[in-house]
Amino acid sequence: MAFKAGDKVLIVSCDDDPRAAGRTGRIVDEVPPGPLTGGRWTVNGISWLIAPVLCHAHELRPA
Repeated sequence: MAFKAGDKVLIVSCDDDPRAAGRTGRIVDEVPPGPLTGGRWTVNGISWLIAPVLCHAHELRPA
């Protein structure tokens, strides 16, 4: 699934930080992810205790 910057997403699971699972955040990336991030989207605004995380598209759902 393709997301755009600012989209609100539900993190279903996250290999980068399992604490983020079940929370919502916003997509940061202006362009689709590439090889630098391993094809993962950057999600921010999850919690003040959780830094931005990298999640694969199958780990995210539109919120």
